[in-house]
Amino acid sequence: MGSPARKVKPATIEDLLAIPEEERRHEIIDGELVQKAQPTFTHGRGQGRLYGRVSEPYDRRPGRRGPGGFWLALDVEVALAPNQIYRPDLVGWRRERVPEQPTEWPVRIRPDWVCEVLSPNNRSNDRVKKYRNYHRFEVPHYWILDPMDETLTVFRWTEPGYLVALIAEGGERVHAEPFEAVELDINELFGDADEEEPTEG
Repeated sequence: MGSPARKVKPATIEDLLAIPEEERRHEIIDGELVQKAQPTFTHGRGQGRLYGRVSEPYDRRPGRRGPGGFWLALDVEVALAPNQIYRPDLVGWRRERVPEQPTEWPVRIRPDWVCEVLSPNNRSNDRVKKYRNYHRFEVPHYWILDPMDETLTVFRWTEPGYLVALIAEGGERVHAEPFEAVELDINELFGDADEEEPTEG
């Protein structure tokens, strides 16, 4: 008889803290320490463009130059549970539910909105494992921005499972919950919507 397989001890926040801060691009997903993919140019561009479009009108108190009402951030560690510590690409909390800016590390308040930007080697984590857990912990709005397919998928929480509220691709302009006041040009998130076609001379 072979020896029984050794049980792997679930990763903890101490395992995260053991990684030097300048190298700490890791998450704990289902108790496993997982390194986030190094962002590609298109990943970083999509993340930055989306944050810029949403943060200007929404990351402020309500009624001041836009609808406001959110705390928004990039790459902030969020602990949904001791064995589920994520670093979403974009994340937000409604100010009516969270009056003070979250300052603890990791943030232990459930977000109201999360957006993950896919990379070639993290698709299953964002589409399957984290998707399941965002639903399990009742994150109301989950977006997946896919630079490879140039699509945006918007999920809305319902008790049986996430409902697809919107899917958009290049060439479309959409208003996506919970940021309906903003028109998102999908081309602009991945390329350059203002780019002119070359003229023939």
